[in-house]
Amino acid sequence: DIRLKKNIVYSHTENGHKIYEFEYKNEPNVKYSGVMAQEVLETNPSAVIEEDGYYKVHYDMLGLTMKKLN
Repeated sequence: DIRLKKNIVYSHTENGHKIYEFEYKNEPNVKYSGVMAQEVLETNPSAVIEEDGYYKVHYDMLGLTMKKLN
């Protein structure tokens, strides 16, 4: 969910989805690579669930993986 992330920078497109590098607000200085749930919700809503008021992505349904970069 984009609301949980900061320092979001577009990286590339993979399997038709935009991939970004970002940090979670509660985990500064740790970079990840992945999609934004709000964008996936528009193109593949079955791959997104809502939990505790935030969106989560089922990466396996997209043929992608979220990666920790450091």
